[in-house]
This record gives sequence, structure tokens and C-alpha cells, in this order.
Amino acid sequence: MNTPIHHFSDLFAQLGLPCGEQDIRQFIAAHAPLPADVRLADAPVWTPAQAAFLREALLQDSDWAELVDQLSVALRQTERPSR
Repeated sequence: MNTPIHHFSDLFAQLGLPCGEQDIRQFIAAHAPLPADVRLADAPVWTPAQAAFLREALLQDSDWAELVDQLSVALRQTERPSR
């Protein structure tokens, strides 16, 4: 059985979001940091369809789950202030 290989940009495309490298960086910068007590799919940034996709990807441990986890981590990281 072949497991599809998806890239981070593919997840953004699947969510119907701009998926260029700069677009992804801007999205993360605009919506981070996501509080630790908020599940990724419960963040206010998502449409109901996007939230459902994120929930299902994790619940079903689909081939998207790893990328959804990566997105969650990226949105929870905060930039360190430059000195």
C-alpha cells in the first residue's frame, strides 16, 4: 500500500489557503501564537470546513495528520525578540 507524500504547502492548498512559501510564513506570523489550551481545529481562524478537515485528519490518523501536527507546532511557537 502506497502512502501519499504531502508537503506543508499541500496542506495549505488542501485548506484552500495560499500555499506559497511567503504566504505560509505570513499566515503563521498573522495567527501565532496559538494558546496552548486551544486545539488547532478550534482556533477562530478556520472556516467550519477547514476545522472539520483538521479534526478528521487527526481523528483518523490520516496521511495529513503529521502535517496538521506540524502546523499546530508552527502556530504555537513564538518569535524570540532580537537583541
